[in-house]
Amino acid sequence: MDQDSTENPKAPGPRTTRRGSPPDLPPQDAATADIDPATAPTEDDDEALLPELPELASEAVPEGPLAIGHAAIEQAVRLAPTSPGVYRMLNAANDVLYVGKAKNVRKRLASYARVAAVQPARIMRMIAACVSIEIVSTSTETEALLLEANLIKQLRPRFNVQLRDDKSFPYILITGDHWAPQILKHRGAQTRPGRYFGPFASAGAVNRTITALQRAFLIRSCTDGFFESRTRPCLLYQIRRCSGPCTGEIDFPGYTELVREAKDFLSGRSHLVKQELAGEMEKASAELAFETAALYRDRLAALSAIQSQQGINPRTVQEADVFAIHQEGGYSCVEVFFFRTGQNWGNRAYFPRAEKSFTAEEVLASFLAQFYDDKPPPKLILLSHQIEECELLANALSIKAGFKVEVSTPQRGEKKELVTHALTNAREALGRKLADTATQGRLLQGLVTTLGLPHLPRRIEVYDNSHIQGTNAVGAMIVAGSDGFLKNQYRKFNIKSEGLTPGDDYAMMREVLQRRFKRLLTPAAEGDAAKPKADDDSFPQWPDLVIIDGGRGQLNAVREIFDGFGLTQVSLLAVAKGPDRDAGRETLFMPGREPLKLEPRDPVLYFIQRLRDEAHRFVIGSHRKLRKKDIREAGLQEIPGIGPSRKRALLHHFGTLKEIERASIADLGKVPGVSAESARKIFEFFHAQPG
Repeated sequence: MDQDSTENPKAPGPRTTRRGSPPDLPPQDAATADIDPATAPTEDDDEALLPELPELASEAVPEGPLAIGHAAIEQAVRLAPTSPGVYRMLNAANDVLYVGKAKNVRKRLASYARVAAVQPARIMRMIAACVSIEIVSTSTETEALLLEANLIKQLRPRFNVQLRDDKSFPYILITGDHWAPQILKHRGAQTRPGRYFGPFASAGAVNRTITALQRAFLIRSCTDGFFESRTRPCLLYQIRRCSGPCTGEIDFPGYTELVREAKDFLSGRSHLVKQELAGEMEKASAELAFETAALYRDRLAALSAIQSQQGINPRTVQEADVFAIHQEGGYSCVEVFFFRTGQNWGNRAYFPRAEKSFTAEEVLASFLAQFYDDKPPPKLILLSHQIEECELLANALSIKAGFKVEVSTPQRGEKKELVTHALTNAREALGRKLADTATQGRLLQGLVTTLGLPHLPRRIEVYDNSHIQGTNAVGAMIVAGSDGFLKNQYRKFNIKSEGLTPGDDYAMMREVLQRRFKRLLTPAAEGDAAKPKADDDSFPQWPDLVIIDGGRGQLNAVREIFDGFGLTQVSLLAVAKGPDRDAGRETLFMPGREPLKLEPRDPVLYFIQRLRDEAHRFVIGSHRKLRKKDIREAGLQEIPGIGPSRKRALLHHFGTLKEIERASIADLGKVPGVSAESARKIFEFFHAQPG
């Protein structure tokens, strides 16, 4: 399912209606504006719900914000359908608070009209913030489950369990659109012809596996363009990681056989492949062809290396995803293991956002629906806890996948062992998370004490910019909080100002900050200071502390920008590098205070260095991507002294611009017509350090 879609593509067409929000209700009480982060349960059963509509009005409802919420709910109940559907609760700012589904929407909404004494605290907070309800009718409850997961991921409501850091998983692709198939890492839509193997838990696992497969099966990894331009084998052929089909070092039948063996190995027939290679090795040894035997020996060693890295490999489970959840200290950790073709292809830990009162079963049920919203499910899903809607989830995933999907909680045997192993990893991952969180909390508290901040910063933003003599200028913002770096909050800013003096760092920082904070500010009333938008309770959008890379001049430039916006509630810190750029000798500048130097081994200084270095890493990476794009578009014309003849010679020798960029000065000097001085200029052009 497309993550950006707002409705299930299998649905015949959900019908959206808006209920509630009586026009004569007073505005929401300011006392409830800063509600603590919380989530609501995903309860959907209708058997244990409240009395029918006629009894709703007789319920005693507290006055104030709860009365507004109850009035909106009662209004929605009177008009709600009795069929399956998805409902969204909204606050006064029209932000979605909660997304839920139900087999009978009217009964589900009626359950929220109970008196405060019998409602959980998190539900009461949600009702107090609610002023209107939107309803989408669906044909079946299964359809409602899929739509609910889609909307939660898209809208990220405050009161739902939320799957965070939901990145796509990498696959191994052996292409099928070329006579000499290529092996490569693939993410995203599987549109290119070929065989896909995965998912793998991380890009590192894929890269290691591809490297070992190249040693074992000698399949090319170069692009088609590079392949077609070769006149002699590349370095990978020389180090025995490619069979050289580009220059005919291996014939078509021989290369096809290597590709077949690789596919068989990745498809789970690894034992058969290893037997075949062992047989060929013994045959070559018997014929005294020791070089050939050594080649088969090396290929067998590479296959053994792949299997040893995969850890536990089940004997009876060919294809399954294993989920185990552990809760401690108010946090939940879901550990996921991927098993394909009888092999373990890695694991990943998730820390979904959920209120402490949620049970492990409730968190896991909501997590699973969101997890498979944009991923193909396997035939078997093993769980550490029994969830209420196991059968409904299995039916929904079966419809989505086009084959039967089984969801079960094993009680014995090897499947139980796999779940137990995943649960152990979940417990250990959560232990590390709690330790990191405690350490981060101590560092933040130390930051408050050292810098004299008014309160513990929930959101820290760090800014830096990068360029080479003013070209390809880019600014960047990284974000940190109590959970460490939040990479999904990072932003980059391509510098757009016309007439900008090349290398004017102040002007670059001014543009970045103006663009950033204009997005946060609401239009101010005439004569009033600008006011920040309301924060998302899950994680604030408004920073408590802004850190910039620079000295007093940078700080004054930023302060002018903030004064122009009328901002006084954000603390500012400038970090100036020490003499000779030595780490540990930085000077800290804050408005209205004397410069501050900390001891080189001060944990707070180390923490500030980490924040500054992460911003530098991110902005340098963004700059290099932008610069490489310009180089690809401009070719080699931008290099001084490189004309058409030398350009043709370089491309003929190396094949692609990427290979020219990788080449050393010595390799560049071997190209006909390229002198030692020209080789040095070419190398420096591609490896110049940005500012």
